[in-house]
Amino acid sequence: MPDMPPLTLGARPDVRADITTRAINSWDASLRAAVEDEASISILDPIGADMWGEGVTAKRIEGALRRIGGRAVTVKINSPGGDVFEGGAIYELLRQHSRDRGPVSVHVLGLAASAASIIAMAGDEVLIGRSAFFMVHNSWVIAAGNRNTFAEVAEWLAPFDEAMAEVYTARTGQDRDKIAAMMDRETWLTAARSVELGFADGYLDGAELTHDGADAAARDHLRAEKRFDLVAARAGIGRNDARGLLRDLKGDLPGAVTTGLPGAADIEAGLAELLADLKS
Repeated sequence: MPDMPPLTLGARPDVRADITTRAINSWDASLRAAVEDEASISILDPIGADMWGEGVTAKRIEGALRRIGGRAVTVKINSPGGDVFEGGAIYELLRQHSRDRGPVSVHVLGLAASAASIIAMAGDEVLIGRSAFFMVHNSWVIAAGNRNTFAEVAEWLAPFDEAMAEVYTARTGQDRDKIAAMMDRETWLTAARSVELGFADGYLDGAELTHDGADAAARDHLRAEKRFDLVAARAGIGRNDARGLLRDLKGDLPGAVTTGLPGAADIEAGLAELLADLKS
């Protein structure tokens, strides 16, 4: 394992890190590890706390590492990314554990995108599912202000992109300019390509993976629900209001009832309507 560089990133009040739409659409939220143990940490949600207080935070990871103590730890990742600043903090916590307490093994179950791909680079060993992906890109944020603010934000973000490129370069051994070009164009890496380029060291056994839900319909429902929640949060819509919108939509369908959880098709319809409202 190479000597990995530090990654200290700090947010600013008028900038919020966000998840790309493609990452949301590509994330199978039902995929997880078949077996969990007391020396493992699961990162199966967006990185950073959302408006409902959910998501993977450095505070949560720090508590889990404290509980595990001076032992080897396995970090299991299936995340569309999120807050790059929070991701940098989690990366540092894992690297510190590796230096001071025990080795860190990272298992990419389905998706390690954006900030989650940075976290994965903290592994002394990185294994990836054969149908899983890495995604790397430059810092992806939402900012508020005038043209001067945006020019300032762009300048402020440049060192963060350089720092992330250094982390990828150190882990993979690839040329720094090649990594920067991959980040510029938002690059999706299959498992085979991830191993070839050094983002991962090998493959996971398929028996280590499982899905939430008894059948494909249940998995589709969970995936659609997660996507709707992310888009609703991005639009500033609270969870209760979002769920109310979905119930209303289901009630408008022929033969549908107004009680119970909406189906995956109803959630997708609600998602489409919400996106249309945002664009209008």
